Amino acid sequence: MQRNPVGKLLLFGATGDLAKRMLLPSLYGLHADGLLPKDLTITGSARGDMDDDGYRDVVKKALDEFLPADRKDESALGTFMERIQFQPADLSDPNSFQPLADKIGDISDGLAIYLSTAPSLFESAVEGLEKVGLTGSTVRIALEKPLGYDLASSIEINDTVARAFPEDRIFRIDHYLGKETVQNILALRFGNSFFEPVWNAQGIDNIQITVAETVGLEERAGYYDGAGALRDMVTNHILQLVALIAMEPPARYDKDSIRDEKAKVFRSLHVMTPEEVPQNTVTGQYGPGAVGGEIVKGYLDELGKPSTTETFVAIKTRIDNWRWQGVPFYLRTGKRMAVRRSEIAIQFKPVPHSMFAGRGGLLQPNKLIIRLQPEEYIQMLVMAKEPGLDREGIHLREVPLNLSLDAEFAGARRRIAYERLLLDLIEGDQTLFVRRDEVEAQWAWTDAIRAGWAANDMKPKSYASGSWGPSTSIALTERDGVTWQDD
Repeated sequence: MQRNPVGKLLLFGATGDLAKRMLLPSLYGLHADGLLPKDLTITGSARGDMDDDGYRDVVKKALDEFLPADRKDESALGTFMERIQFQPADLSDPNSFQPLADKIGDISDGLAIYLSTAPSLFESAVEGLEKVGLTGSTVRIALEKPLGYDLASSIEINDTVARAFPEDRIFRIDHYLGKETVQNILALRFGNSFFEPVWNAQGIDNIQITVAETVGLEERAGYYDGAGALRDMVTNHILQLVALIAMEPPARYDKDSIRDEKAKVFRSLHVMTPEEVPQNTVTGQYGPGAVGGEIVKGYLDELGKPSTTETFVAIKTRIDNWRWQGVPFYLRTGKRMAVRRSEIAIQFKPVPHSMFAGRGGLLQPNKLIIRLQPEEYIQMLVMAKEPGLDREGIHLREVPLNLSLDAEFAGARRRIAYERLLLDLIEGDQTLFVRRDEVEAQWAWTDAIRAGWAANDMKPKSYASGSWGPSTSIALTERDGVTWQDD
């Protein structure tokens, strides 16, 4: 891949929580390892009256709080601060942009803009940037999710950005794609010859994807109550995981080949009719309970007002193409769940004939577990014979073959997703960013589910905090003879 690094980075929302927790520590990590272009400047921008030194103090405090102790280096911190400057801006005020352009200066060596702001400000931001010459051919822009509220609003945002930036200069971020284990899905599938012959409807019985959180609303009440679990987690992260698991083998590891195959998956996702939605989806909202031994409030108590927003959703869907015909995909996400876990469980079909049945040997179908967090590992569950003389029959047991990424690559630096994504933005590699047709196909699928909820007047069912969601989510799989992977 040919790198085309920029010389300047403009970070909107530079005093926000995402910037402090993720973006600034990631940029510092890249700087400390000598991966940023030598003369790259980083301009922070946000509302409020602050000068360069004032913002450097903000950056220092953020790094002190969120950097691991073993990453703090006074020399590297000092040279990192030399890259930092600040220019106040109100994206809704057209007069804010010329002082910003003056501060950034010449952009002939390239500018990357990171728009970590509310989508409602995208239009005024792009128009303001365009008027002061900050959207030219040397400029690329990164957009932090959410990219819309539904298909119509997503199209509106994409049209707005497209008026100033062509698709090859737009970087839509889904931070899950920057996770090391997520990229390992590609290595696992397409770097090993033994998976591909069974990676289809002939070899796989079902696929489960779970993203469970133990946290509640925290500081996101305003956004989350307007979004809900389906928009917040399924439309973005989980559907990207579906695409990586289900895509056809790309010809090359590049932005066009990989994103072309993902887009085909999204276009093949079965779009539910209103009649299908009640049988194939479950929604829930957490009530009071206990998480990790601590008593917690219910969603409505935390929110402080009535709401029908779902904090849990479980979905049975399918992909209408040759490879996956008849294979159910079970998707599940929720807040205040029993444990924090993100994983993919791939259940293979049983062997066609058991030679052990006459001797009492019981077989279980093989299962592949890809754990994304909190641990990162890949586990294959296979059948093995227990040691013994077998005079009372053959005893078979499921045993795990484990690949712990933390252990196997203990000497390698474990980077957070935003380090990779920011470096790819700076260098101009779109492979791990989401293309417009992907986004809009995801929203079309999501909108059909929400339309079905509305048509059937479906309201979320209450579930106790610290549980695995409403009991009806168990029925969603068990009527197919499938059990959720909760171990």
